[in-house]
Amino acid sequence: MAPTPLVPGPDHPITVEPTGHHVTVSVDGRRIAASDSALTLREASYPPVQYIPIADVDPEVLRASDAHTHCPYKGDASYYDIVVDGTERSDSVWVYREPYPAVADIVDHVAFYADRVTITVGV
Repeated sequence: MAPTPLVPGPDHPITVEPTGHHVTVSVDGRRIAASDSALTLREASYPPVQYIPIADVDPEVLRASDAHTHCPYKGDASYYDIVVDGTERSDSVWVYREPYPAVADIVDHVAFYADRVTITVGV
C-alpha cells in the first residue's frame, strides 16, 4: 500500500518558484550543470534548494545509485552518484520522478547536496 502524501500547510510550508537567475553547479572547478530554468524549493525551516532540469546536467557525470528515500511531502526520491575525473561522490544528487501533486513542478529536475558541489546562483 502506497503511503498517503502529507499536504504542505502552515505547520510545514513548501513553495516551488522559478529561481529567476542563472544557476551553475560545479565539482572541483568543473561545471557539471548550468540552467536558466532552475526552480527554488523552500520547505519549512530548511535552506532553499535549487532544482535544475536534468536536461541541463552533464549526463557523463551522473551514475544511477541504488539509494532511495521517501519524503511524506514530496514522494519517493532516487539518487545519482557524481563521477568527475575518476572521483565518486556517492548519492550526491536526488530526483523525484513522480513527485506528489503539491510539488509537481520538480518533476524532471534534480537537486544536489550543497556540501558536495558548488552551487552558484546569479552569476
